[in-house]
Amino acid sequence: MGDSTGFLKYPRELPARRPVPVRIRDWKEVYEPFAVESARHQGARCMDCGIPFCHDACPLGNLIPEWNDLVYRDDWADAAERLHATNNFPEFTGRLCPAPCEGSCVLGINSDPVAIERIEYEIAERAWAEGWVDPVRAAEPTGRRVAVVGSGPAGLAAAQQLARAGHGVVVYERAERPGGLLRYGIPEFKMEKAVLDRRLAQLEAEGVEFRCATSVGAHAPEAAGALAPGASVVATRELVDAYDAVVLAGGSTVPRDLDVPGRSLAGIHRAMDYLKPANLVQEGALATPGITAEGRHVVIIGGGDTGADCLGTVHRQRARSVHQLEILPAPPDQRAGDNPWPTWPVVLRTSAAHEEGGDRLYSVTTDAFVDDGTGAVRALRGHQVEPVAGADGRPGFRPVAGSEFELPCELVLLAMGFVGAEPQGPVADLGLGLDARGSVAADADWSTTVEGVFVCGDMTRGQSLIVWAVAEGRSAAAAVDRYLMGSTALPAPLRPGQLALR
Repeated sequence: MGDSTGFLKYPRELPARRPVPVRIRDWKEVYEPFAVESARHQGARCMDCGIPFCHDACPLGNLIPEWNDLVYRDDWADAAERLHATNNFPEFTGRLCPAPCEGSCVLGINSDPVAIERIEYEIAERAWAEGWVDPVRAAEPTGRRVAVVGSGPAGLAAAQQLARAGHGVVVYERAERPGGLLRYGIPEFKMEKAVLDRRLAQLEAEGVEFRCATSVGAHAPEAAGALAPGASVVATRELVDAYDAVVLAGGSTVPRDLDVPGRSLAGIHRAMDYLKPANLVQEGALATPGITAEGRHVVIIGGGDTGADCLGTVHRQRARSVHQLEILPAPPDQRAGDNPWPTWPVVLRTSAAHEEGGDRLYSVTTDAFVDDGTGAVRALRGHQVEPVAGADGRPGFRPVAGSEFELPCELVLLAMGFVGAEPQGPVADLGLGLDARGSVAADADWSTTVEGVFVCGDMTRGQSLIVWAVAEGRSAAAAVDRYLMGSTALPAPLRPGQLALR
């Protein structure tokens, strides 16, 4: 490293967030610009540790010490080249990844880890600003055609890699525009959609064709919110017969529901049914979101990233009050004794949305929703819980006596995660095998039980992180290229089911 004592001289630094009273009045990204010199100081903190555990914690195997050092040396062009060598979309992960690399940074053993994610963001944005992100076109076409079903990060990564290998790639997306959860699940204040659109333009320039408002196979009525109005349907078997290979990257889209009395009352919605129309309004595709928190008491059930996305959206819609409920206990501020470095640190995190307001309630569960007399929800009844070991050894919860409570609410958002791939559509049409979690089973080469049909991303892994999705899309593309051509030069960072330090 160029400055082997940088970690002693410079503290961890991140850009300031825009003031809360200002940012909740718009939908722009929350961070202020970061000075170039501050980014260089963060690169200097990378400490020449000898064994970069950050590599192993990153599913993409990002060359983190290399581009940290290049940023410190002010060699941004080479840093961008090294960053793109392992990551198709660093501007996405630099905004949305929870940075498992930082959790295993050697400096983090007894100090604050290197600000790896922020350095990644700065390199990616510098590359776009300087015009270094050009289309990468294949030297010559192979004559093989591949269909990719789903345009989230896994599908986009697979599509780009396959196009660069020379295959003709068509991406099928049932929503109005490509991007999957990057477009319809991630609010504008976390990633402005211009960031997504400029990368999609690169893919199109590389030969990737997008066919939106097109559903592959028929889907269940509860999936209607994910479909574009008037979406056409392509038979799954027709698609398989028309292409040399098919990659399924439809995500883990079946939401976990809450079976308690009053669930059917008006005003109780799944998170994606709330987030998608809010995002469509910001794109100018809808005049009003249909579901709004304005002037209402709101309860969000679920303490994860999707719950935080709902929370930030609720703030910008001017809710009267908001409570976010989590069944698990509050995490500690520091690593617990049974959570040692370099495993993922299970600690309390405060996102920008939490900083903006609302109350977080831990160790609570919902008993019932209360009718206001007109068929709409007016309150949530619940109680506190404490963790116990179940009869099968798995963790469980038991009620705390006398802890019952009632919260007023006219809007309830269920953000409790997803339980697997949709069993309809391609899964049912092709009779694909599922694992115990409801995800599509994949062999060692990302293939399904149907010849020529491959799967990647959350559809086979289950609900996970964007960085896993990109890594699996890249790996599946290498497997498809090998299937079509007999060998491949595409990188394959992962095997199905592989876990890193996280």
